[in-house]
Amino acid sequence: MINDASLYIVMKYVTLNKTRVGKDYPTYVIAELSGNHGGDLEKALEIIRKAKDAGANAVKLQTYTADTITLNSNKDDFLIPGNNPWEGSNSLYSLYKEAYTPWEWHEVLYKEAEKLEIDIFSSPFDETAVDLLEELNTKMYKIASPEIFDIGLIEYVAKTRKPVILSTGLANKIDIELAINTLKDGGCKEIVLLKCTTAYPAPFNEVNLKTMVDYENEFNVVSGLSDHTLGTEVPLAAATLGAAVIEKHFVIKGDDTVDSFFSLDAESFKDMIIKIRNIEKSLGAVDYSVSKEAEKNIWAKRSLYFYKDVKKNEKILNSYKSVRPGYGLHPKYFDKIKDYIAAKDIEAGDRVDWDSIKKDI
Repeated sequence: MINDASLYIVMKYVTLNKTRVGKDYPTYVIAELSGNHGGDLEKALEIIRKAKDAGANAVKLQTYTADTITLNSNKDDFLIPGNNPWEGSNSLYSLYKEAYTPWEWHEVLYKEAEKLEIDIFSSPFDETAVDLLEELNTKMYKIASPEIFDIGLIEYVAKTRKPVILSTGLANKIDIELAINTLKDGGCKEIVLLKCTTAYPAPFNEVNLKTMVDYENEFNVVSGLSDHTLGTEVPLAAATLGAAVIEKHFVIKGDDTVDSFFSLDAESFKDMIIKIRNIEKSLGAVDYSVSKEAEKNIWAKRSLYFYKDVKKNEKILNSYKSVRPGYGLHPKYFDKIKDYIAAKDIEAGDRVDWDSIKKDI
């Protein structure tokens, strides 16, 4: 566990732009644009619009160029291994050259998001990317899973003192601790830690959502999920477990892009958000009272009713039983009233209540 006196103040929530995000607040859902624009600015703008329509809280970009993220080299180290979904791109440089979001688009995309009133931010992959995003007055940052090891970049982002969402996909516990301490030492006080499995698509048996739940206690951060599995089962499970943030890749239906094979289209994304909101409603609060809607079904409860006629002052033994509906005496009185007598003439189907019975004197 991180040993930092400042962390003894429990982090209940962070503020992302103007939205409070934490376990006691609605899940903050992020639509990841990544390279799903396919090199087309209009597609990128369409994704933002569709993400807004689907109910996303934010859309996230990735800010890099091939030259800021890797080297233009064909040496073995820079070639994409076989059995990899992107092996057709051959080299890291060619993949990132295809997938990157042109920097001149950023201002246009930010303005579109501002107009639509959906949050927008990005993952910077070097210091020049941070400088660009600062010029755009970005409200927060995302540190991508592989960049959790780039301590220089994390230090540079921390100096902005803006909230940071940190993904853990390739990191072990020591790496996570180092990144969090680096952020806090640099002035960043609002951190969201996302459980991530850096596999595309990620197999269900490697997601380990219980680790996400453990993040809050272990690192004293707001926790969530960056998901690369197929479908929506894992995000929905994460919401049930209290994920404050859920990030999922978003693609225009029918598009074949670098990340489309594990992304959700608008219809599926919207369906996921609707289900997340329903899950939030169903989790509710600790409440042992009977709900208003359930009260309407009191007829389904058991209570005591007479099943045959009884004359006034006759013993009621063997004249009543526990049946539905629930308007009579509680069944717990069944044995306690067996020696009582009828206080008035009783007909079969009458409730057993304190007005209809009395002790035999």
